Amino acid sequence: MREVVILIPDTEPEQNVEIEVRINGRKKTLQYRVELVNWEGTAPSAQERFTVLKHRIDAYDKDWELVEIGAPDRENIPLVFRKKKAVQD
Repeated sequence: MREVVILIPDTEPEQNVEIEVRINGRKKTLQYRVELVNWEGTAPSAQERFTVLKHRIDAYDKDWELVEIGAPDRENIPLVFRKKKAVQD
C-alpha cells in the first residue's frame, strides 16, 4: 500500500501539516503543505491556467513533491505538496 487517505481539519493555505505514522514499528513524520495558486486576470483561458500551474509547480522547492491538484474555483486552485524525505524519529 502506497497511499492512505486521512481526513484532516481544514487548514489555511501556506501552512504545513505534520502527520506521525508507524510503519513496521518505526515512527515517521510526514509533512504536507497546501498552496493556493491564484488565477491572474478576471477570466483566464484554460491555456493560461495551465501555464500558471505548470510554472508554479516547476518552480516549487525541489524538496517537496506534488501529490494532489485540487478542484479549481473562479479565483484559485489548491495544490498539495509532500516533503520528499520523511523525518525519522
